[in-house]
Amino acid sequence: MTAAGNAMIQKNEGVYQEMEITKQTTMGQMLEYDMGIAYILMQSGMHCVGCPSSIGESLEEACQVHGLDADKVMETIQEYLNTRKEA
Repeated sequence: MTAAGNAMIQKNEGVYQEMEITKQTTMGQMLEYDMGIAYILMQSGMHCVGCPSSIGESLEEACQVHGLDADKVMETIQEYLNTRKEA
């Protein structure tokens, strides 16, 4: 499993572009892309997903603050994004 997740973003005219999600992607960028990631983060133990100060933190920084393994959280996010691509 790679540390980066490629996700598809829908544009206004139905055109899709890829977005790479990594451990350096900020929480705000991930949530703006797909609010479904919030559920994954909360299930992992990050209950402050909506906190304004968390929006500018990278996934890796947020995991460090909460004592979580960033690689495991990233893997879960990647699995979620893969299921969305298949749908």
